[in-house]
Amino acid sequence: MKILKKEVVWQGKYLRIVLLSYEDSHGNIRQWEAVERVNCSGIVIVIPVTKDKEFVFIRQFRPVLAGYVIEFPAGLNDRKESLIEVAKRELIEETGLFSDEIVFLAEGPVSSGLSSEILTVFIAKNVREAPEDVRKSYPPDESENIEVLKIPVNEIFEKLNELRTQGNYLDLKIFGFLELAKSFID
Repeated sequence: MKILKKEVVWQGKYLRIVLLSYEDSHGNIRQWEAVERVNCSGIVIVIPVTKDKEFVFIRQFRPVLAGYVIEFPAGLNDRKESLIEVAKRELIEETGLFSDEIVFLAEGPVSSGLSSEILTVFIAKNVREAPEDVRKSYPPDESENIEVLKIPVNEIFEKLNELRTQGNYLDLKIFGFLELAKSFID
């Protein structure tokens, strides 16, 4: 199997839609529509955990869904930083928290049937309030309206279900990341 041709159908500031022509395993030529990121070199998610074993989530309005989503802080590497620097920046911008202990957790495709995105996940241990000068250096993105939620590890599934029944969407990735992260905090 191999890609024969890639045609850009549309491109915006951070996304482009492509039409891929490829040869399948039987020699047939097929087409596939996909989305690619542009003007960034990676996407990160950071899983913040306090010293009291609280996971920190964000509740953010997502225009695509016309609703609020419970998720972990995340962002694009659109400033040519290392991925760990992006994780540190997004943690401060989206939660006002920081950590001296940010550790790689996992990496892989987000939606392999749709997008070329590769997501890198970090855990931020013992997060705490960032000093005022640090928060001023990393102000929140003015287009984001974020609420920070701290949930004790032993109440996570109950609280997440409660948030879902209140009309919030739950980013499904959080469930797998919670299980991975638990091994780092036990």
